Amino acid sequence: MEDLDRAIVALLSRDGRMSYTELGRSTGLSTSAVHQRVRRLEQRGVIKGYAAIVDAESLGLPLTAFISIRPIDPAAPDDAPERLRQIEEIEACHSVAGEESYILKVRVESPAVLEALLARIRAAANVSTRTTIVLSTPYEARPPRA
Repeated sequence: MEDLDRAIVALLSRDGRMSYTELGRSTGLSTSAVHQRVRRLEQRGVIKGYAAIVDAESLGLPLTAFISIRPIDPAAPDDAPERLRQIEEIEACHSVAGEESYILKVRVESPAVLEALLARIRAAANVSTRTTIVLSTPYEARPPRA
């Protein structure tokens, strides 16, 4: 990837609403050249979309937890992501190396809701779980290095 494309991606990672004019000023390109580059980055899948960063606590979801899952039967098919896809409290699912197969990031209203969610996850995917509750988040969703 060219340095100018990296610069555009870095700028949009920090502010997805930045205008083509502002991007042009920051990169030294014309507005139309920036527009073409952004469109190409979107078409190539480098830029997958744009989203609002939402304060989960304001939405009544103050408890964040990471749930490591491991199949109860190691010979069973590795289909946990598909089995868990419909559970809306799961914000992210990461395949990992190590003892666990996946780590899930969840946001819920309370410890009681988390406990019920754990039961749903275990039943839906036939897995054992290990949970880590987040106490605070000094930073999150940092843009990638340019």
